[in-house]
Amino acid sequence: MRLGPKSVAALALTSATGVVAFAWPLLADRTSELAHSQDAPWLFAALLPLLLAVAVATVSETGLDAKAVAMLGVLAAAGAALRPLGAGTAGLEPMFFLMVLSGRVLGPGFGFVLGAVSMFAGALLTGGVGPWMPFQMLTMGWVSMGAGLLPAPATLRGRRELLLLAAYGAASALLYGLIMNLQGWPYIAGLGSGISFVPGDPLQENLARYGAYVLATSLGWDVPRALLTVVLTLTLGGTVLRALRRATRRAAFDASPVFARGTGE
Repeated sequence: MRLGPKSVAALALTSATGVVAFAWPLLADRTSELAHSQDAPWLFAALLPLLLAVAVATVSETGLDAKAVAMLGVLAAAGAALRPLGAGTAGLEPMFFLMVLSGRVLGPGFGFVLGAVSMFAGALLTGGVGPWMPFQMLTMGWVSMGAGLLPAPATLRGRRELLLLAAYGAASALLYGLIMNLQGWPYIAGLGSGISFVPGDPLQENLARYGAYVLATSLGWDVPRALLTVVLTLTLGGTVLRALRRATRRAAFDASPVFARGTGE
């Protein structure tokens, strides 16, 4: 499912909104009142129409129909159901490998919507609704979108494709934690001065403290998440990819209607 200009524009606008939402505290001055609990509802309110815009643009440019939307719903439900299995324990989150494989098959547009919707549904199942939720939706959307943007030559199948997806899954699992830490790091009180965010300090100094913060707090969660994603992709990835591709072929998303001329004309 290739991207058209409308889909690219919708994804670019959504991603730009997310980048601003994550990064603005790094550029804030000392007098700013930093609190994602205040801006998260606004981000969530902006995110919903942007997700709809991505889905509508993808549908309009590729000719997808209700079957594609139904598949999106089924995969989102499956991703949400996988989230409580790990519940974030030691970073073990099996939904990552499904989001990567689904994004690979469905493409970047629907992959982004799938990642965001799956995270939203999973938050409702696990009671993980809070100011961090819209940020999780954006970041998981980027994870699935990136899988859809990976190179897909006809020769890249089988073990080589699984190795590519496993490598991407590991990298995206680590980057997910790196990006999500930006949501909470500036607002956590009681940190040591060496890793605390200092409003108004030069960007490079805050980024150095952020690197130390990630190493000290979340890396122990991010690495197990990456390892589990690699293991699941290499062991179950082939079966899941075949099932997803078989479903898309049977749904005939790319089929164009052909009208035969009647014999009586």
